[in-house]
Amino acid sequence: MAEPEPRAPGERGRFITFEGIDGSGKSTQARRLAASMPDALLTREPGGSAGAEEIRELVLTGDPGRWSPETELLLFTAARRDHLEKTIRPALADGRTVVCDRFADSTRIYQGATRGNLRAKVDQLHALMIGTEPDLTFIIDMDPATALARGIARPDAESRFEEFGLDLQTRVREGFLELAEQFSDRCIVIDGGRDEDSVAEDIAARLASR
Repeated sequence: MAEPEPRAPGERGRFITFEGIDGSGKSTQARRLAASMPDALLTREPGGSAGAEEIRELVLTGDPGRWSPETELLLFTAARRDHLEKTIRPALADGRTVVCDRFADSTRIYQGATRGNLRAKVDQLHALMIGTEPDLTFIIDMDPATALARGIARPDAESRFEEFGLDLQTRVREGFLELAEQFSDRCIVIDGGRDEDSVAEDIAARLASR
């Protein structure tokens, strides 16, 4: 991929996010894109700052039913606010590209559409406490059953969402595709059912076209 044009002093950096169901390969593709851009900062949600990483441990491990949808929404919003203040905004102000594995769109789908129909509250909290949208969002799309099998096979303890099963994966996929239509100015749907290199090449080409 061609290197981006140098930025003028004081110019805000670009904010690029990756979204998709668990096991879709979005984290891998976020890492690959960030590695291909000399100025990029790779980060993730929930997490990306010291406080947000502590909240990540609370919500992604342990009993998946211990938090109500409303409490979960507040936890994710608190993590995002800290991440925004401590990591994202300073990097953008320095003119760096920020590549983030998940951002507010995940909350819109997981907590807003599948965990109690809280989308209106998600949007209200986002407007009040976050007020930032990505410049570009890649939604990695793939078959929910295949993605679920990948996610369950991962050797980590953060199985918070995989434990909800195929039904959730299917609804989340539908939610992301609907969201891509709603925010078509910034969302690009990428076929994640191909080999890793082909997906990365597609992302690079789509980014270059923007």
